[in-house]
Amino acid sequence: MTSTNDTRAVAGPASGRTGHTHRFRGLVATGFIATLVVMAATTLAAALAQAVGVGFEVSDGGETIPLSGFAVVTGFFSVVGIVIAVALLRWSARPAERFLWTAVSLTAISLVPPLLSGAGTATITALLGLHLVAAAVMIPTLTRSLRTRVASHPD
Repeated sequence: MTSTNDTRAVAGPASGRTGHTHRFRGLVATGFIATLVVMAATTLAAALAQAVGVGFEVSDGGETIPLSGFAVVTGFFSVVGIVIAVALLRWSARPAERFLWTAVSLTAISLVPPLLSGAGTATITALLGLHLVAAAVMIPTLTRSLRTRVASHPD
């Protein structure tokens, strides 16, 4: 082997890994930006709901969800969505489609707890709306990001 061939042999696999790493980092970066946006959006929407009289009392004892709780829970489940998207990008032949179906299904499941919370109609309606706000930001953003990464790196 010549030194040129040795360089190519070493650089070949490393550059392939860099492409994969770049795909994952780009997806994660996009996901985290969307997470910050959706945390702010749901918290703002919850504050507006409170301003018009929604109490966010979810139990018979009168426990109220604090505004910070909306940001924390939204952030946590948005990160879960990012992890699912990254896993699908790594292991699925059709990550965008799989993510879309998975995320829509999980969103539908997430609508059940507010309905079972024992809260008042205004609170339930607001909670359902907040779930849908988060989904309306995260699902299209991550799906689009997955499609872009698959199209630009078809492997």
